[in-house]
Amino acid sequence: MNLGVAKETATGTAELDAMAEFREGVKLLRNEYPQQAMVRLRRAFECDKHNPYYLSFLGLSIARAQQLWEQAAELCEMAVQLKPAEIQFHLNVGEVYALAGRREKALDKLDDALELFGEDARLRQAHSKVEKRRNPLVPFIGREHFVNRELGRLRHRTLKRLGISGI
Repeated sequence: MNLGVAKETATGTAELDAMAEFREGVKLLRNEYPQQAMVRLRRAFECDKHNPYYLSFLGLSIARAQQLWEQAAELCEMAVQLKPAEIQFHLNVGEVYALAGRREKALDKLDDALELFGEDARLRQAHSKVEKRRNPLVPFIGREHFVNRELGRLRHRTLKRLGISGI
């Protein structure tokens, strides 16, 4: 009776399944399918709740899919604490804060990462993306008014289709 081998094989399979779920989740997240990504990343997380990669990307997917800002930020912050030398975790936590409308917190996190890692192109790009905002199209009604938000989205899509940089 060789139960030790069967147990290791099952554990190895579980690790492979978690890694496959993680990879598929990240792929879905990159392709703008945060809801499906969240399902995959949650499965990977359930296999290993202390894996900082699973924590960080699950947090990002929760932010994008469900807008549960506190939960998403907490997961991303835990990943940074577990593995502070991973630039992607700092990018993820910055994005979560930016999505939550907490631009100053996002900029602080990205500034901290720039201090830690020096001039990194990905960190610089994320920082400038959070930092830059165009003026509202109808300034006398305020940035958060639905007219400005909708006109801003239309402007963004139009500039993106025209291939104009700086958006």
